[in-house]
Amino acid sequence: MNVSELSRRLRVSIKELYEVLPNYGYDIGRRAVKVDDKIADSIIRDWRRMYADWKEKQRRAIDQKRIDEKEARKAEGKSVTLPAVITVRDFASALQLPVTAVISELMKNGILASLNERIDRDTATVIAEDLGFAVTAEGEAAPEAEVSTSQVVEMQASLDADTKESLEPRAPVIVIMGHVDHGKTKLLDTIRTTNVIATEAGGITQHIGAYQVIKNNRPITFIDTPGHEAFTVMRSRGARIADIAVLVVAADDGVMPQTVEAIKIIHAAKLPMVVALNKMDKEGINLEKVKTELANNGVQIEEWSGNVPLVPISAKTGMGVDKLLETLLLVADVDADKIRANPNRPAIGTVIESHVDKGEGPVATILVQGGTLHRGDELAVNGQLYGSVRAMKNHLGEFVEDAKPSMPVKILGFKFAPEVGDILDVSKAATAEKVKKSRASGILAPIIGATQSAEDVESGEETKQKIWLNVFVKADVLGSLEAIMQSLEKYQTEEVGVKVVGKGLGNFTEAEVARAESQHALLFGFHVQPIPGAAELARNKKIEVHLFKVIYDLLNFVEVRLNEMIPAEVIVTEYGTFKALAIFRTDKKVQVVGGRVDQGKVPSGSLVRVYRNREYIADGKIVSTQMGKTQVKEIPAGHECGIKYEGKEPLVEGDVLEAYMKEERKRKVTFNK
Repeated sequence: MNVSELSRRLRVSIKELYEVLPNYGYDIGRRAVKVDDKIADSIIRDWRRMYADWKEKQRRAIDQKRIDEKEARKAEGKSVTLPAVITVRDFASALQLPVTAVISELMKNGILASLNERIDRDTATVIAEDLGFAVTAEGEAAPEAEVSTSQVVEMQASLDADTKESLEPRAPVIVIMGHVDHGKTKLLDTIRTTNVIATEAGGITQHIGAYQVIKNNRPITFIDTPGHEAFTVMRSRGARIADIAVLVVAADDGVMPQTVEAIKIIHAAKLPMVVALNKMDKEGINLEKVKTELANNGVQIEEWSGNVPLVPISAKTGMGVDKLLETLLLVADVDADKIRANPNRPAIGTVIESHVDKGEGPVATILVQGGTLHRGDELAVNGQLYGSVRAMKNHLGEFVEDAKPSMPVKILGFKFAPEVGDILDVSKAATAEKVKKSRASGILAPIIGATQSAEDVESGEETKQKIWLNVFVKADVLGSLEAIMQSLEKYQTEEVGVKVVGKGLGNFTEAEVARAESQHALLFGFHVQPIPGAAELARNKKIEVHLFKVIYDLLNFVEVRLNEMIPAEVIVTEYGTFKALAIFRTDKKVQVVGGRVDQGKVPSGSLVRVYRNREYIADGKIVSTQMGKTQVKEIPAGHECGIKYEGKEPLVEGDVLEAYMKEERKRKVTFNK
């Protein structure tokens, strides 16, 4: 049996066969092409046991290696200096470890973070110490251009500095979270009685939005977070600025992977939670099963002696939605002391959406968390001046003159679009510097190697062998761009991967098309297009431009293209041997030869290796086979026959021909998304 056939039957790679079998007495050799059928049968019988044992040994070896590395670092006294905030990529660089290894350690501690996500010093310290590093705090402050933990702390300290007498009740800020397709957008649509679903491509929410509704003469602010798994970063940011979280769970599906992720985010943000059990209009629902799943994931509902209200609803029919709003107000009343702010001070708040509008220029949605924002106020973001408030619009698109605490407003007047999560503090306008263009346009800077895998970091040789799909990504809003970047990180194997050579907001320019050409990159546009000059340049230079409105389509395209780039698998099928006994006729490159098939069979059309005196001398092909005067498809062992041989090296009597066939099969890789 061929080794390739054996690997297909066992559903493992040939490489794994070569690695596993010698450990269990089957030393078939690293270059073996065939395996004796009896040995192959024995391998097939024992494979499950051998493979499971080998995997367990591998796991133990990896665990022991980690322990040894940790002890070695402790013995060597290795240390790392950490700033107040650091990106996962920079953290891995500081530890001199692969990014994937650091992300894996973060996940073990319940932290979901991409390589560009920022983590605070406390989190980084726990991970570093688990890996055997001694940690010291960096004395210098974080760069002012970055959104750091210290800035968030400063904002909170500024809000806490307001006297109790100056505080007034404000609208509670609600974040809606849950699994994709469980009805979050439909619920918000029902609450607002405005159809937003029809405007969203693919039926999923693709940008964070903030809206206000009135219930019992009290305003409630909702932050709508996207449900697609690619938007983890955006969901996390939504949770950080909210007062209460609504966890939407479909009664027919129960707790799903993104539901679990949302629960972790809510718990990490220490938010009060209300469970909205949606799709109660459907039949055959097992409520006890859903409640049990919630309890198993740390959500104890009031009915089961917990502190989390559960409200059955149907976003489709509107059933229970009023009850949900009343429950949210009750939860807000319980935390009334925390849901207060001073409206009579300079505004302070967080950027929850940012993009470049064709007609309005750079715009951003701000959630005011303290003070009142007025038209004409200076836009001091992270200690830098980004412009002034030229105009403000509320969630209905109406122009407003001021925005009080808990009110989301779209601001016109930015010279450059800020980033999602940036802190706006009008009180710092007097000491703020003008924004540096490099900061505002930094998202256009190339990030070659941003999606580099751990193998690439560890082995330069593997990097050379790996085939890269270079892409230049542009999106309409920062949230979508970050979501796409995070998703593309997952498209990596040992053989192929995605490399983002550039990214940014807004339509493609001619300079970006030229840069894509120099990097041999595809242009990906998400809700954007090339400007006319750039489109013409792309056509002339034959640069591929692919425009998308749904993130699923973009990711599916990437997967298809990567699979097209994977080299085909060459399968060699061995047939048999033929011995040349007589040469009847010799023409240019073609001979008619008589002989005998000693082993296997020799089919017409098969390829051959020519051996003379047991030494390989050439390759050739058997054009046709003949027994007597009859053309046949193949000659079995033990029969004499005639063949028409084609090859550069003429045959002589006594030559032995090994017949085989080569077949190329396209391989397909499933990515760990």
